[in-house]
Amino acid sequence: MPPSSYPGDSDTDIQRPLIEKLGVFLVKFGNHYNYWMLDTETNTFDLTRGGSKDAITFPTSARGNSSITIAPERSALVIIDMQKMNPRAELGRAAVGPTLDMIDAFRSNGMKIAWVQWGITEYDLKHLVSPALIYRFSGNKKAEGTSLCSEMGFVQNGTIDAGKKLCRGSWNAQAYGPLYDSYLKGKEMGTDFYFDKNSLSGLSGAMTPLEMWLRDSGITTLFFGGVNTDQCVWGTMKDSSFKGYDTIMVTDICATTSPEFATQMVLHNMHGRGWITNTGMILPVLWQVKTL
Repeated sequence: MPPSSYPGDSDTDIQRPLIEKLGVFLVKFGNHYNYWMLDTETNTFDLTRGGSKDAITFPTSARGNSSITIAPERSALVIIDMQKMNPRAELGRAAVGPTLDMIDAFRSNGMKIAWVQWGITEYDLKHLVSPALIYRFSGNKKAEGTSLCSEMGFVQNGTIDAGKKLCRGSWNAQAYGPLYDSYLKGKEMGTDFYFDKNSLSGLSGAMTPLEMWLRDSGITTLFFGGVNTDQCVWGTMKDSSFKGYDTIMVTDICATTSPEFATQMVLHNMHGRGWITNTGMILPVLWQVKTL
């Protein structure tokens, strides 16, 4: 779960499940350190866990079109698997523009970007990766040696060695096109961070590189985008919610090649585990805050 201490905790303010503060009824959901406060009059969830001098409030389409108030210093944008050669990422190209817009707005407001992507190692192949994943990524379902970390050969008219399929450090495992350029820029700025994963979820198991960074950075609120909506994005969002992070799906920076009902399943479940929003709801608020 997220870090266990937050500024501004007050026993008199948060210990009672229903309190009246300045004439507004607030309901607390959570425990002493990790909690939401719902303003029942405005249907606004305060996710700041004690307040933030730079708090920002966004509209959403979840929980009765509720709004959420976040602490920018404890928030991050998580981008899943938008990689050059991810065989399921093609449909995600339409999400590139909105994703770049989100990245720029988040950076401008002091929020971090986490790039979470397949990055398989030889150790993973020998000890951790399941038969199901090997089969799923096999180019030839009737032969060995065509799955994860198999050589992909040269691409772009033989000018680039694509390297081993979704293997850590390979060209094909890098972020796609302008997203990779944006990542390099953010890395130089100190706003962007890269994390390999070896399963559908970037938060699967007791501790992953992403979760270690979240804990060390004190980040508690996560906005999600990437591919596939119903697979790696959903898997990471689900674990995010289970582990106590605020989980917000940004629909127009998510994509999938699966049938529409798969996306509807994710949306249905996110109404119970987090919030749903889009760049049309988020960006005007962030740019307005930036100009104040």
